[in-house]
Amino acid sequence: MKSEFEFLSGIDGQVNIPAVGVPEASFDESELFDAYSRAVVGASERVSPSVVKIEIEARGRNFRGRQMPNQTGSGSGFIFTPDGFVLTNSHVVHNASKISVLMHDGLRSEAELIGDDPDTDLAVIRVDANSISPVALGSSAGLKVGQLAIAIGNPFGFQSTVTAGVISALGRSLRGSSGRLVDDVIQTDAALNPGNSGGPLVDSRGEVIGVNTATIISAQGLCFAIAIDTAKFVASRLIRFGKVRRSYIGLAGQNVPVQRQIVRYYGLQNANGILVVSMDEQSPARVAGLREGDIIIGFASEKIEGIDELHRLLTEERVGIPQPIVVIRGVEKLEREIIPAEREFMN
Repeated sequence: MKSEFEFLSGIDGQVNIPAVGVPEASFDESELFDAYSRAVVGASERVSPSVVKIEIEARGRNFRGRQMPNQTGSGSGFIFTPDGFVLTNSHVVHNASKISVLMHDGLRSEAELIGDDPDTDLAVIRVDANSISPVALGSSAGLKVGQLAIAIGNPFGFQSTVTAGVISALGRSLRGSSGRLVDDVIQTDAALNPGNSGGPLVDSRGEVIGVNTATIISAQGLCFAIAIDTAKFVASRLIRFGKVRRSYIGLAGQNVPVQRQIVRYYGLQNANGILVVSMDEQSPARVAGLREGDIIIGFASEKIEGIDELHRLLTEERVGIPQPIVVIRGVEKLEREIIPAEREFMN
């Protein structure tokens, strides 16, 4: 009688497992591969003519502020309007003294910076060129984990490079260069490399669903894109105003736990708050009477347990509008009125 091992391994050593109760496939697997290929090829053909290579020059300075030779860099972008507006990453063009764009057909053109938003790592530039072919912007609201995602860009200067994968996760948060969290970020395993920044992430219909922005250098298959719904909002503000207005209250803080005795005494829902470490001179926080050492636990009638929560509430709509702010000072719970000012991003 054969042992179980002998039954599973055939005479030649190959594993032969009987397919008991498993019906034969009723389709040809090659059809699936062909459909996948058609989707990638079709999306690439529709979008690639709109993808551009962005080359920049930036004035170089050392840590002492002395002038250094100009620095150069490159990235990707894509034309999204018939009149030549190009969406890209803020970190591609931020502080650039000269921007030029290499089109899909090989023509080069100077570009103008329209607006820059480091908080979301998005920027809009404009190019003056003929025969412009804009992309179709999709929506990120109905995306599903596992669906096809195609990245197009210029990694390491290799123009019009196409990579494909799937959407790995939705609703991620990514910290931008300004320190603020960017919400609703798409995670994908479509390969990205330096130079892909600012290029489009598209679906099987060739509609843009995200703006490629970052990778985790020490990992493989962990790449991120700003959701296109976020990009649409930011781009509209950049085209209209040249910036995205946000409010600020002018303090530096750190997340700290609130003492349990205070939580119980006041019946707080907070386990944590923001310790005020320092404040700008004449800042809204100082004018409102806040002090170093206060712990912020509420703002705009919302519970606050960390700096990121406060940042999400410091929106354009609150500029110049009095808001309640709640702090713990020693063992006292105090409420003050604060008037957020418009935040200016400093280079």
